Amino acid sequence: MGRITVHLHGKTKDRAMAAMFETYAKRLEQRSIRCLMHPNKMDGAAYVEVLLQLKGEVILMDEGGVLEDSVLFSKRVERWMLSTGDIHLAIGPAEGWPNDDRIASLARISLSPMTFPHELASVILVEQLYRSTEISRGSQYHKA
Repeated sequence: MGRITVHLHGKTKDRAMAAMFETYAKRLEQRSIRCLMHPNKMDGAAYVEVLLQLKGEVILMDEGGVLEDSVLFSKRVERWMLSTGDIHLAIGPAEGWPNDDRIASLARISLSPMTFPHELASVILVEQLYRSTEISRGSQYHKA
């Protein structure tokens, strides 16, 4: 069974967003999806170094990435969970991903064509991961 890990650059400072993030992160723990926060003192280049050392596939969350609806994303998450490889979803630093050739070829997924603060993007990502697991379970959480 594959593991999914969400990587965040820096701790969420806004209390409301931090509470929402924690709510979904706790729900995801029960589904074997974990969230890691990397120190915000780490600059973008150092964060990229950490990501490049990870075993498994690293996917950057980026507004220019592949855009999917919730049902299609849930199918992707289901495939990840059934695979044997690890998946690392990374939300970039507040200033965005650095212009670094080493990450240019990494897969990218978009949460929206709009730009969000990285703290809000982290909440949206963990909610969509939770929604994906609920869609796969056939629960009534997803009402589309």
